[in-house]
Amino acid sequence: MTPLLELRNVTKIYKHGLISRRQTVALDNVSLTIDDATPSIITVAGESGSGKTTMSLLALGFIEPTFGEVLYRGRNISKLRKAEYMQFRRDVQAVFQDPFAVFNPFYKVDHLLTVPISKFKLARSRAEARQMMEEALSAVGLRPEEILGRYPHQLSGGQRQRISVARALLLRPKLLVADEPVSMVDASLRATILESLQKLKRDYGVSILYITHDLTTAYHISDYILILYRGSVMEAGDVDTVISNPKHPYTQLLIDSIPWPDIDMQWGAHNIQAREGEDDVTEGCCFASRCPFVMDRCRASRPPLFKLAPTRVAACFLFEEHPRLENEPLSSLFKQPEATHTS
Repeated sequence: MTPLLELRNVTKIYKHGLISRRQTVALDNVSLTIDDATPSIITVAGESGSGKTTMSLLALGFIEPTFGEVLYRGRNISKLRKAEYMQFRRDVQAVFQDPFAVFNPFYKVDHLLTVPISKFKLARSRAEARQMMEEALSAVGLRPEEILGRYPHQLSGGQRQRISVARALLLRPKLLVADEPVSMVDASLRATILESLQKLKRDYGVSILYITHDLTTAYHISDYILILYRGSVMEAGDVDTVISNPKHPYTQLLIDSIPWPDIDMQWGAHNIQAREGEDDVTEGCCFASRCPFVMDRCRASRPPLFKLAPTRVAACFLFEEHPRLENEPLSSLFKQPEATHTS
């Protein structure tokens, strides 16, 4: 079966500077497929500058890759015909980080919901459109009578973010790209928004590409996880295994930074610091300058993804006795039924 969305050997390079044209590799040869037959939540995690948002923008078709292809049902999204492109726009929806920037302050909330209904001809009458809006708002835990008819400034950040989820739900998408959807709302509202995302998967069969730097929320919401560093995949697999027993030194650093509610747990168990003068790696492992286990070969060549288990890979020469992940997308790891997270 042709996957819904595929990133095939995608690389994105940004160029900057007028005289000295410098390059920044935001994403480096990443392959991932998302199938709509079995809905799942896949987290893409990493620190700032790791390539997470670039990956989401590529998946949404907002930017084009420098190398590689982004395919929608087997066709390059940059070459879709008008009808195909409209279907792609309906099937692949987004929820962004800032719940305040999405809204035009001069329009009532109703406007954000009526536009997609009108654009995609989802309703035959105003009454039907109203019913669709009320059902979508109720599905994300909002009361329509308290939301419709109000201006954005009369709502909280958490309400606005849930309205964004409701707007996506109106179109019955196959995939929702959620880029840091809870990073700008109060902690008390995060659980509500995350529950709304899980409900989309559970009740409406929507797969979610969840972009975050917060491994705590990733652990509770996700089925699978990809760890990015400087545009490269460091580790990937089912979320329980990766979070509970990280193998790559960079993943260990991230896990070690999580503020678990355990007063006896000592942070900073993994002493990983940058080494001066080794920040710009062009040939070897991009994590070499911070890795406590670095070897000479790490600076000479980039490690491939080694398959540590049926649902686990890591890009580190510490595991070179394991077979390589050859000519397979990362999503091939995500088809093992026993790996599904049930937190």
